[in-house]
Amino acid sequence: MLTSLRRLFAFAPLFVFAAVGWAQTSNIQGDVLNTDGKPLQGAQIKLDRTDIKQSFNVKTDKKGHFLYANLPTGVYNITVIVNGKEMGTMTGMHSRPGDNPPLEFDLSKVAAANAAAAAAGPAPGAAPAPGQAKPEAGMTKEQRAEYEKKLKEQEEAMAKDKALQDAFNTGMEAKNAKNYPLAIENLEKASTMAPNQHVVWAQLAESYISLSDTKTGAEQQAAIEKGIAAYAKAVEIKVDDPNYHNNYALALAKGKKMDQAQAELTKAAQLDPSQAGKYYYNLGAVYVNTNQSQAAETAFKKAIELDPNYADAYYQLGLVLIGRATVGADQKMVAPAGTTEAFQKYLALKPDGANAEGAKALLESLGSTVQTTFERPGAKQPANQKNNQKKSK
Repeated sequence: MLTSLRRLFAFAPLFVFAAVGWAQTSNIQGDVLNTDGKPLQGAQIKLDRTDIKQSFNVKTDKKGHFLYANLPTGVYNITVIVNGKEMGTMTGMHSRPGDNPPLEFDLSKVAAANAAAAAAGPAPGAAPAPGQAKPEAGMTKEQRAEYEKKLKEQEEAMAKDKALQDAFNTGMEAKNAKNYPLAIENLEKASTMAPNQHVVWAQLAESYISLSDTKTGAEQQAAIEKGIAAYAKAVEIKVDDPNYHNNYALALAKGKKMDQAQAELTKAAQLDPSQAGKYYYNLGAVYVNTNQSQAAETAFKKAIELDPNYADAYYQLGLVLIGRATVGADQKMVAPAGTTEAFQKYLALKPDGANAEGAKALLESLGSTVQTTFERPGAKQPANQKNNQKKSK
């Protein structure tokens, strides 16, 4: 008679959330069309920062396209220069962190507008273009009021940008220092000022999840729920980011919302096929920690199918299979088919890996030391990472 050993192995989950940094840089790009309507190659794009003294330059390619990546966020006047002559300027452009909407310089329209403006004179209340004189003292009361209103609006926009960056930076510094209440306070503030910044919501979510690890009971659950809600917002804004779906899934799993977690990890795998093995590995870990052995086996096998050199997936598959081992009347261990092969494959791929000794021991005697971890897609595992192990009694 066989004695079941399915409960011999205990799996200790380890959630690793991908940190999404928000560097204070932006990407500004656009296109320049010549007066004949065709893309203009070799035009100089000058980006003059107005909130502080900085200047940057880039040229258009053969398609008339320009891109300046990792530009410091701020307020810019952006000028097109052709053969040393300024052909048009966009003033007061506020660069936001990350990608900004593309700009377009149509020199035929600029030329027409300049000709019309020269013929008609300055528009009432219009702010001066770069290089022009300031409004003359003789302008009407209404014109001056409109001009000052525009200046005030620009100053308020600049102040708002600074307040947003200050709140975010303070929140990130607090998060890195593991002062999660202060991090949450400032990131919440940033989210109200920039409700469409997915990175703010992602960092807020991570702060709440990290805070939950320091709490118990109702306070822990409340922090998890707020983290889930913040990740949902990040995913809603940046629906095509597989890492957000992955991290959202891990937060859902922590909140014991397993069906939703599975759905999000599946989306992550669909969005990023090159990393799909890692996402299915995470899905397998979710199943392991909810005692769904058959589903975990399927997920780990899928991870191996997508990435045949994924050593840790072999190891975890071996653990799932060995959890179904039995002992016969002769006291010999009987493991399911594929168990030995899984551990041997792990050792072939990672002979000095973190789980090498465990795999050897399991191959020799089918012992009970196991490990289950979630991995961040694309992350490099530290060489000195300690095993997260739990021995059965």
